[in-house]
Amino acid sequence: SAMPGDLVGVVGPSGSGKTTLGRLLLGLDAPASGQVRLDGADLSQWPREALGRWLGYLPQSVDLMEGTVAENIARFGPLDASQVVAAARAAAVHEMILQLPSGYDTPLGPDGAGLSGGQKQPVAIARALAMQPEVMLFDEPTSALDPEMVGEVLEVMRNLAHEGMTMMVVTHEMGFAREVGHRVLFMDE
Repeated sequence: SAMPGDLVGVVGPSGSGKTTLGRLLLGLDAPASGQVRLDGADLSQWPREALGRWLGYLPQSVDLMEGTVAENIARFGPLDASQVVAAARAAAVHEMILQLPSGYDTPLGPDGAGLSGGQKQPVAIARALAMQPEVMLFDEPTSALDPEMVGEVLEVMRNLAHEGMTMMVVTHEMGFAREVGHRVLFMDE
C-alpha cells in the first residue's frame, strides 16, 4: 500500500512482472486474485473515465502525436493555456518549450517528430501531469535520458511527492530505484 506523497521504486530483471504490476495498477488488466484499490475502492468499481483523472501514466516508449506541443500536453482536449503551462512547469519543461521555434505552438510531426528523444520525455511527463492525477506510474522514465536529464526527472518526482502525489517508478536500475524511492519493491519471477 502507498500513501499520498510516497515514491515507490519497483525494480527487477526483465520478465519479473514489473510491467504486469503497472498494468494492474492502471486498471488495464484485472488481477487473477486479490484486488487493486484506489482510495479504498476496488478499481473495478471506478468508472473508466474517472480513472483517467486519478491515474497518470508515463509509458516507457513516448508516443506524442502530430499537432502542436500544447495540443500534445492537453491530450488534444479542452485544457486551457494556463493548465498546459502549469503542467509544463511541474514537469520542468516550460523553459525548454519556450526555446522551440514557436514555443507551445511548435508543430510536431507523427510520433513527435521535431523533438529529440530527450525532449519528448519531459513533454510526455507534462502530458501525464496535465490532468492533475493523484497517482502516477512512471515506466522506465530514464531509459532514453542523459545523466543531466535523469537528475531533472528525479527533481520533478521529488517535487511531486512533496506536493502529495503518490508515485510508482518501474525501473531495471536498482541504483535509480534506491535514489528515487522512499521504498523499493524488488520483483523476481
